[in-house]
Amino acid sequence: MPHTDKYSQGLTRELVISLSAEKNEPGWMTDFRLKALEIFERKPIPTWGADLSALDYQNICYYLKASRTQAESWDQVPDRIKKTFEALGVPQAEQSFLAGVGAQFESELVYKNIQQKWKDKGVVFSDIETAVHEHPELVKKYFATVIPPHDNAFAALNSAVWSGGSFVYVPAGVHVDLPLQAYFRIDKKQMGQFERTLIITEPGSSVHYVEGCSAPVHGSSSLHSAVVELIALEDSKIRYTTIQNWSNDVYNLVTKRAFAYKNATVEWVDGNFGSKVTMKYPCIVLKGEGAKGHIISIAVAGKDQHQDTGAKIIHCAPNTTSNIISKSISKEGGRTSYRGLLKVLKGATGVKARVQCDALLLDAQSRTDTYPTVNVFEERVDVGHEASVGTLNDEQIFYLMSRGLAQQQARAMLVNGFIDVFVKELPMEYAVEINRLIAHEMEGSIG
Repeated sequence: MPHTDKYSQGLTRELVISLSAEKNEPGWMTDFRLKALEIFERKPIPTWGADLSALDYQNICYYLKASRTQAESWDQVPDRIKKTFEALGVPQAEQSFLAGVGAQFESELVYKNIQQKWKDKGVVFSDIETAVHEHPELVKKYFATVIPPHDNAFAALNSAVWSGGSFVYVPAGVHVDLPLQAYFRIDKKQMGQFERTLIITEPGSSVHYVEGCSAPVHGSSSLHSAVVELIALEDSKIRYTTIQNWSNDVYNLVTKRAFAYKNATVEWVDGNFGSKVTMKYPCIVLKGEGAKGHIISIAVAGKDQHQDTGAKIIHCAPNTTSNIISKSISKEGGRTSYRGLLKVLKGATGVKARVQCDALLLDAQSRTDTYPTVNVFEERVDVGHEASVGTLNDEQIFYLMSRGLAQQQARAMLVNGFIDVFVKELPMEYAVEINRLIAHEMEGSIG
């Protein structure tokens, strides 16, 4: 039976102090947590999006340690945890296609590994706790600079009780040509997972980071509230790919934001499946001239699900470009919402920006909404926005069936065509489970 350190339910100052002591953190981090807790206690919970009224913050376990030690060899991982991640394909993916991999179970990373050749080039891929001790100058310089605790209630909550998550640092001129991958798993009921990820690419470097998230069904609510901060310095590139497949009793309330400096590129590829409620709007702030931002996302909502997702891009500098493509599918009475922001500041001349939101309804009981905000404070720009809502076309289905396809095959082909712009961006060669996930989500809804 693996060792488990568990703090009782409830959010208190004593819990925050104990959590910081458990991690042997420096005083500045303890102070940061306590100030964040005070902010959370004052901040109102959002009421403008999905319904969060059933979420009980005093009935959540805020920290659960599933293993005494962090393993750097797969053989060292406890059997119970190993079986869970083997089912998700972690070891196979690592052996074949990854520069490094980390696996988080409940509140802590239980496994991490990175290929030696990237270590030799100065690339750092670790859990954030290790980085606080081994790279304090980098963490202290960048931590909470992109998403401060006062940004929103859930950023404050994460800042107070964060545990686990990834730290990635890529030195100048280094191009990590294989992806780094992290898996996050909530396994206990009424559990909160509050990982924090910080990625920094020095000038002229690049990295692709992939995360996958899952949880089994328990019948009682769990909370996932992560914070992700990306910092792409001059001429660097970060691609961040997420595939989240939470169970239908998880509230997925996440804050993700990137700063892109001169001629830097940031790309979010964001897939949202499962969960009871998701509220997530990846953001890119284009801070330097020539910076580029791209966000491609898909959200699938089924019975008793609300996927309130979207994207935000803020143009702060001249000659910056951005592109947002959002796809959503609602089925079995599920609800999707696109909530987006495109903002161009005064003086940001030569901006080129496009937003495209497409929604597909698979039945009459499902719902989709679009809440776009476009604020342009500069005249010399090229900005476009389009949105569409549709259903499966009976004429197209009939045509495909006349060519020998069964009705289910015809409907599946149309759905696959709808999401193709997203699927082709995924690292299919090593994440085969993503294909299975999309097929599973469509099963029963297209036949």
